[in-house]
Amino acid sequence: MPDKSDRDNIEELCQRLLAELRPHLELQKSQSFLEEIIGDSLHFVLDHPNGLDAKILKTTIQEMRAAFTVFAPYANQKKVTIFGSARVLENEPLYTHTVKVASELAKHDWMVVTGAGPGIMEAGMKGAGAEKSLGVSIRLPMENEANSLIANDSKHVSMRYFFTRKLMLVKESQAFVCLPGGFGTLDETFELLTLVQTGKSMPVPIVFLDSPGDTYWNQVNAFIQDELVSRNLVSGADTSLFFITNNIQEAVNEIRSFYTNYHSLRYIGKSLIVRLQHPMTDEQIEIINEEFGYLCTTGSIERTESHKVELRDSDHPELPRIKFSFTKVEYGDLRRLINRLNSFYPIVSS
Repeated sequence: MPDKSDRDNIEELCQRLLAELRPHLELQKSQSFLEEIIGDSLHFVLDHPNGLDAKILKTTIQEMRAAFTVFAPYANQKKVTIFGSARVLENEPLYTHTVKVASELAKHDWMVVTGAGPGIMEAGMKGAGAEKSLGVSIRLPMENEANSLIANDSKHVSMRYFFTRKLMLVKESQAFVCLPGGFGTLDETFELLTLVQTGKSMPVPIVFLDSPGDTYWNQVNAFIQDELVSRNLVSGADTSLFFITNNIQEAVNEIRSFYTNYHSLRYIGKSLIVRLQHPMTDEQIEIINEEFGYLCTTGSIERTESHKVELRDSDHPELPRIKFSFTKVEYGDLRRLINRLNSFYPIVSS
């Protein structure tokens, strides 16, 4: 461990190197973040890391940079991630079911993101078509290549680490369809639920899709109810975070209806700002407060204008919005609030 004199010298060296790079950063909106990345990287090098730590950080940065590059051209495109088993065969009903749901979503201009492997992942890409497929594969001893639909496509990135892969499978998507699968599928599904349940990820529609006659997700839900909710290990409201069906049209409508009124949210100070597609009437505001006023730590749910921070960031200032002091605990109930907001403007089937 370097002594105080060594640490001072290291800090001086870092600041000098950073000063030389700063002119290349000043024109970028993310300047402060980039300066921190460079500063932390320099300090990491000068901390004399062991080989394994250096390899992990190096690989992580390389993989995230490659993934960001692949996804960047599609930043404004709606994306849905499909999770499911790599072991499902093409002649199985679940494979066909996945092809159909991906095809229906693609018709409504959704791109499909999968883990780029065989089985459910391949079926999702087959349904969406090559132009509307994005793949994030994992290099495994038994599965080292992406499926043939995406392997040589510029919309594919290959990763070594599960945690970087899972980040990209979640980060870019506005909806999720989870089909039956093994440990990997359950890992992805429960991590997704955890992120939304704890507010670490934005609210999103999460569909648990079975094929007709299958009981996979109903059995998973029974475990959640009997072993988690009953013991108060999760809130009963947390089951509002997912929707179970074996019907393709119901699955597609669940995703599409999530955005009929709700648009997005962000926190500003102690207020949660919810951006909407339609302005709220006085009657609707009254209904929302009657049903969900308990989610406020103080005050009530009310209409609001764009905050100066949103104007500065060009963060959808044109949209109507409501605000309230959210408890930051009941995220299952926040999802129910979003459902209620959407109920004022039901989906038009097509």
